[in-house]
Amino acid sequence: VYMDAVLHPRITEQTLMQEGWHYEVEENALAYKGVVFNEMKGAYSSPDNLLGRTIQQSLFPKHTYGVDSGGDPANIPDLTYENFRAFWESYYHPSNAFIFFYGNDDPEKRLKLMEGYLKPYKRRKVKSSIPLVKPFKKPRKVEYAYAASAGEDLDKKHYLTVNWKLPDTSDPALTLSLQILSHALIDTPASPLRKALMDSGLGEDLAGNGLETELREMFFSTGLKGTRARHAKKIETLIFDTLQTIAKDGFDPDMTAASLNTIEFALRENNTGSFPRGIALMLRALAVWLYDDDPFKTLAFEASLADIKNRLTNDSRYFEKLIQTHLLENNHRTTLRFKPDPELSQRLQAEETLRLDSAKAAMSESDIKRHAENAKRLKQLQETPDSAEALATIPTLELNDLDKQTRAIPIEEIQVQDGKVLYHDLFTNGIFYLDLAFDLRAMPLDLLPLTEVFARALFEMGTETEDYVKLSQRIGKSTGGIHGSSVSLTTVPAKEARAMLMIRGKSTVAQSREMLNILRDILLTVKFDNKERLKQIVLEEKSGVESALAPAGHRFANMRLRAQFGGAGWVNDQTRGVGYLFALRELANEIDKDWKKVLSKMETMRESLINCKTLIANVTLDAANWKSIRPHLENFIFALPVKDAQLSPFDIQTATQKEGLAIPAQVNYVGKGANLYDLGYEYDGSSAVVIGYLGMTHLWEKIRVQGGAYGAFAQFDDATGIFTYLSYRDPNVDETIKNYDAAPGFLKSLESSRLSDNELKKAVISTIGELDAYQLPDAKGYTSMMRRLTGRTDEMRQKIRDQVLSANGEDFLAFGEALEKAIDSEAIVVVGSQSALEGSKEKLKITKVA
Repeated sequence: VYMDAVLHPRITEQTLMQEGWHYEVEENALAYKGVVFNEMKGAYSSPDNLLGRTIQQSLFPKHTYGVDSGGDPANIPDLTYENFRAFWESYYHPSNAFIFFYGNDDPEKRLKLMEGYLKPYKRRKVKSSIPLVKPFKKPRKVEYAYAASAGEDLDKKHYLTVNWKLPDTSDPALTLSLQILSHALIDTPASPLRKALMDSGLGEDLAGNGLETELREMFFSTGLKGTRARHAKKIETLIFDTLQTIAKDGFDPDMTAASLNTIEFALRENNTGSFPRGIALMLRALAVWLYDDDPFKTLAFEASLADIKNRLTNDSRYFEKLIQTHLLENNHRTTLRFKPDPELSQRLQAEETLRLDSAKAAMSESDIKRHAENAKRLKQLQETPDSAEALATIPTLELNDLDKQTRAIPIEEIQVQDGKVLYHDLFTNGIFYLDLAFDLRAMPLDLLPLTEVFARALFEMGTETEDYVKLSQRIGKSTGGIHGSSVSLTTVPAKEARAMLMIRGKSTVAQSREMLNILRDILLTVKFDNKERLKQIVLEEKSGVESALAPAGHRFANMRLRAQFGGAGWVNDQTRGVGYLFALRELANEIDKDWKKVLSKMETMRESLINCKTLIANVTLDAANWKSIRPHLENFIFALPVKDAQLSPFDIQTATQKEGLAIPAQVNYVGKGANLYDLGYEYDGSSAVVIGYLGMTHLWEKIRVQGGAYGAFAQFDDATGIFTYLSYRDPNVDETIKNYDAAPGFLKSLESSRLSDNELKKAVISTIGELDAYQLPDAKGYTSMMRRLTGRTDEMRQKIRDQVLSANGEDFLAFGEALEKAIDSEAIVVVGSQSALEGSKEKLKITKVA
């Protein structure tokens, strides 16, 4: 399938029109339409995303890396079909291919299969090598603008970064050394360059990419955002003064030891999360393979690690010399000022309108008619389903190939004093994974929005015996990382909302006692009395949420939608969503106005939450190592305070409404939802099949293919009954909601005529793939704990699996009827521009968020 898609794609003019851009005639005016056109408008609406692009462009002028691979929305309409097709013909040839396999199948069979695809082609020279950029003779200063909302305190919305082009990636030991150096400089609260910038009070949060290693030549960037224009020179001077001090006086040895351990731990663990390890390895290999270097260089890290450790043994100033050579004495750098412009969005729109008007003025009546006809033919093509014969050519698994039984994860529940331990006997390659869950219902409800700040403060404020710098270094030297966050959930079948403070840590078995000692010291003796440090954390959190609004608007729309139904959805919005952002802004002001009150809140949270009686400790480790670690974990639990806890339910009175959240953006994120259980629906596992199919057919075709949004999907929470539709980087609002409301009719029509056995089979297989998602040992242990917390038994899961495997057309009809009852739902949330929200017929209640 992949080889056919790459070597024999159906590249027609309609392909470019749909995925790239085309003209449409709307009320006697021209408009640009196209999926990637709208995607990139969304990308350019995010200041942090745009900053990353401009940093790269500033370092690689007149170079391949100096243009946007995704396409600048202002230039996408310059792409002709002839150039589009010529590009594919030039570069998508086997002579320019890098073919990678991963898995346990027979290599001979792989190569034999590949021979059949490659044999018809003759080798040819493809000019695709990436040259090194011409070095700067002296540093440069550049300035760019980004779109901001009018009415804000724009003088506090500036960015300043200093950016360096570094050597190419051909030396794996140097690349790894620079990764360690970058971590030591800016990646932890103890990192001296990060600390100097944040302690200066000149900005709200760090800006810049840090170290980028995926291009042929690396680059490093850092600075501040949320700063004032007049602070630009101060920030630039501070960066260089700090680097010069480190180069002269040296790093704290504990800092470099912590960074070296952190990077080494990550390499040895090779934890790619839910991302398949095979693809992760391929991407690491491509970092040098693309430039005609040995692809195994980046995978075989032992020699590079040994080389670095040897250099440190022989030269304690190894990292300081890297600073001197690659940063202080490096003229290939830029200082970038990134300023807010409240009129930029209007100017860009005016330029686009002028360009369209000029194009129309240059067209004859027959030209305009031709573009209208082309758009009409495209729509007809989009609405024409693929034939059964064409679909049958795509190879698929058969239902008989699927496991009929759920995959159980081993779990043992152990009572230790008043606490509970969940143990999972899994091979972890010598790594001790520990999760500590404390019930958030034990604290006053009004403190809930402070949970994420509290979770960070635990590990970033210091203890009675260590300041936060030493504590951070201790964590880095002895563990693979410890962090805290909030988790909201709903139990089944009781539908009870719960939330936990979740502390997650990992270490080698040899360092497990030290990790437990660190956790004990933090939970028992953390100090919150550093006012300036807590304010830094709050401002960093606020900046992080604000930066995520434009690129992840669908996520905030979804949280806000679910909050309208109370319970865990409301908790999630208060601790991670727009409700959290509002609370952070209030908290930042409160720290200045009433510090004693804020400090009292933090102490109340610790007193309420750190309690053996509400603790669930989750351990993932093999049995042999668990035997040696268990006594130390029990001692840790014995050291925790034991108190009576009053668990207050999250009984929040909410109401649905049509809400608009205004941000400076050129695209929208449109959500609509309903509680299907309140409308009479009774859960059946087949709904997962129906929802997956709905996303890949009706929503994909109507909202992405025809509507021009970058994506659209639906989600259903079987614990609460809350169903949501969501779109991503969407040029529309009302048209998208109209397509949501057409979904029930689409599903109901399938039962009688349009759902083939083959389509149903593929939908079932896809759903089973999601149920059996790839998981590494730590994820399995965490998943098992969450199932226990929510009350999901293996028997329940097996019932759902059986219902998925037996899904049929009647299930599509039943779910369509359930969704039909939700058409009149008032629960609508749209994240987008002020003008788009005001122009909607839904009469949205608009709140300016950014």
